Amino acid sequence: MAKTELDELNTNIYDFKKKDDYAYKMKKGLNANIVKEISKQKNEPEWMLKLRLQALEIYNKLSLPDWGPDLSELDMNNLATYVKPKSEQKSSWEQVPDDIKDTFERLGIPKAERDYLAGVGAQYDSEVVYHSIKDELIKQGVIYTDIDTAIKEYPEMVKKYFSKCVPLADHKFIALHYAVFSGGSFVYVPKGKKLEMPLQSYYRLNSPESGQFEHTLIVVDEGASLHFIEGCSAPKYSKINLHAGCVELFVKKNGYLRYSTIENWSKNMLNLNTKKAIIDSGGEVDWVSGSFGSKISMLYPMSILKGDNSKTEFTGISFAGHGQNLDTGFKVVHIGKNTKSVINSRSISKNGGISTYRSFVYVMKNAQNAKCSVSCDGLMLDSKSRSDTIPVSNIQNQSVVFSHEATVGKISEEAIFYLMTRGLSEEDAKALIVKGFSNPVSKELPMEYAVEMNRLINLELEGSIG
Repeated sequence: MAKTELDELNTNIYDFKKKDDYAYKMKKGLNANIVKEISKQKNEPEWMLKLRLQALEIYNKLSLPDWGPDLSELDMNNLATYVKPKSEQKSSWEQVPDDIKDTFERLGIPKAERDYLAGVGAQYDSEVVYHSIKDELIKQGVIYTDIDTAIKEYPEMVKKYFSKCVPLADHKFIALHYAVFSGGSFVYVPKGKKLEMPLQSYYRLNSPESGQFEHTLIVVDEGASLHFIEGCSAPKYSKINLHAGCVELFVKKNGYLRYSTIENWSKNMLNLNTKKAIIDSGGEVDWVSGSFGSKISMLYPMSILKGDNSKTEFTGISFAGHGQNLDTGFKVVHIGKNTKSVINSRSISKNGGISTYRSFVYVMKNAQNAKCSVSCDGLMLDSKSRSDTIPVSNIQNQSVVFSHEATVGKISEEAIFYLMTRGLSEEDAKALIVKGFSNPVSKELPMEYAVEMNRLINLELEGSIG
């Protein structure tokens, strides 16, 4: 007997809840008093409060997007924008309260840190509860801390970069983010320093009818390199939760950054995240993204190839099941000469899920000899699902090498039949095809995270494929 959709959700290791026990939870709604209270709770400098209030004004003036998924059920009057857990930040895992510690133990964070991470941060609701970095990196000048600590301890560096990559008025939900942001990570990698082990931040939203608004700010200096891993999850509730984080990446001359994300938000989550990178001459940013879960996602990472010979690559996959509308993609702006971008996106939809891929490629007039390749493929596992690709390209000069290809189709009956003749069941055959389809993403992840992504795919497929 096939499992029901509810059974499938209940088997998900991420879908467990802890008691909604907190030190402080902001009353629902959004106004100037709430913004001031968040700033007060954090004991922030005056310049940050001014920025928050300015962002609130912008938010109130901007309209909801008139394209993409329907966001009409989002009502800020029904959401708490700040939830402080019953734990101050710890640098020793044993000092973290048992219920919070158990959450991250079950998600595998401490083991990952012991095995192959150079540093890790763990955020629970609105605050980072645990943060650690290897001593040898601190001695070499690497900074990895939560954003709230960075604002106090490295104010000039934060001022120089904060909101300079993603401006306050970029869109309505980034203005919301800046008004109420809390938690997140700050990373600075000094000139020439190449980190051999990744850093990771993990975000867990536990409190119902609330939002998470972490801010990640990373600066990779000249000739330096870093692999940063971001993980996200939340349990399922009956009412809407909101995630509206922000990621700002700055990669200097000849620097390199790989930014990997595995998201498994609950299927009552609205995921309205914003990610953007500015890349100087000879620099490179590679994005690896796996999007699972969430009721609605609107997520379009962006690279700005500012310097000559800069480049970027995006490899992403999304999986939309019953009741999900995942609207994702990638944006790139070519400004410098001899810049290069490669976009490889794959989407899977099943049980009536909707997957939409949007790309925006802008090659400016002075971006001579730019090269751009776009590939987006959609796989539908049944006749109820939907997959769309919506590419937009604006090419302003004639020296560009540009290619775009897109395919959308159902799972191949011939391939299923062939695999069944080799001894596989129909369900196993379909699962094997899906894993092969997603392989370009999983092979770009560290082994443990590739295993994690395949586990998520198995959970999505189990008992409900076909």
